[in-house]
This record gives sequence, structure tokens and C-alpha cells, in this order.
Amino acid sequence: MQGPKNVTENYSRKDGITDFILKHCRETYDAPKITKEDIFYYVYGLLHSPDYRTTFAADLKKMLPRLPIVDSVNDFWAFSKAGRDLASLHLNYEEQSACPAVKVEGADTGDFHVDKMRFPSKADKSVIQYNTHIKLSNIPLEAYDYVINGRSAIEWIMERYQVKTDKASGIVNDPNDWAEEHGKPRYILDLLLSIVTVSLETLKIVKGLPRLKFEASAPEQSAE
Repeated sequence: MQGPKNVTENYSRKDGITDFILKHCRETYDAPKITKEDIFYYVYGLLHSPDYRTTFAADLKKMLPRLPIVDSVNDFWAFSKAGRDLASLHLNYEEQSACPAVKVEGADTGDFHVDKMRFPSKADKSVIQYNTHIKLSNIPLEAYDYVINGRSAIEWIMERYQVKTDKASGIVNDPNDWAEEHGKPRYILDLLLSIVTVSLETLKIVKGLPRLKFEASAPEQSAE
């Protein structure tokens, strides 16, 4: 009896960065050592540019982004380095240390079960009531400026990590189950603290990005 075929045998790995744009970047900047990886991170950095996101906000809602090739090689490398730093930060978000400014009260109780995290006051997001015992305070308000799909990353975590019951099926979604099964009772609390750091560090990197200026129409050369 013949065993199952390798399901990947009909697939081949291809670069997301074309040879054309690699050649174009090397010639434009007279920099033959630029790699496709450098361009990949350039793209990731550029996609975080407030100038780019604001200028093409309407277009980005209805089509794939067209990305300009900046004129200055120094700006190219600045975006590429920022993209690497951002990618590392976002891929390793769970490993980020808690922001030293944030104060955590009640963790010594050992009760890390969460039903629904809340803001004690809607007018003050510097404080999050994690559960009846644990409270986070002195959260830098700037951290809420890091937004993902219309909601701050912090509030996304607060919304995602709560006990919910599906009305149609009656199935209970309890994020505490995963933490208990993996022997990580503090996981949700530590994740929330890490996301505060990720938010602040992301904003810091984004603020250091080169400024972009666009003509009335989108640039012809782009890193597609």
C-alpha cells in the first residue's frame, strides 16, 4: 500500500519581493548590497508611516497599497531599520517586559482569573481594573495611540481576553482555560503589561521615521 504523498510537493517557495524592484532599488540608490529582506522591512516600516497612512487613507480601504520608493538612500535605510525593529517587536510581543511606569496592585493575591477587564472611569484610561483583586494604574495615555483596526492594542486585548458566552450555541469562551492548561496563571496579566510596552515602543519607532511628501497623484515607481 502506497503512503500519502507529500502535500507540499506541488508547491514552490517564492519571494514576495520581485527581482524587478530589487534591481530598481539597487540602481536607484547605487547600493548593490541591498537585499530583498532589506526591501521587505522597508515596506513594513513604510506601512507604519503616519504621512503615508494619512495621505492614502481612502485608497487603503478599497485596494492593495502602492508603496513609493523614497528618493534618499538614507531614508530607505531608516525605513528598513525601523521595519526590522517593528517586526521584531510585534513578532515577540509576548516577551516584552512590563513598562516600569505601570503600577500593579493585588498581584500578590495569586488570583489572576479574569472575567472582563474594565476602566473604573471612562474618563481615565490610565487605570484598568483587571479583576476584583488586581488593578493596573499609571498607564501612559500615549500607549492608547497605537491603534489596530480602529481600536487601541490595549483595548483589543481587554476585549479579546474576557469570558464570553455565544448566544446561539451557548458555548462559553474562557481565555483562562488556556492559561491554566499551560501552567501560566499570569499569562493574561503579563500579556496586557507587554502590550503596553509594545504600544509605547511602536510609537517611539514610528515617531523617528523620516517624513514623506507626496505629489497630487500616487508615485509611478512603487514597491509592489
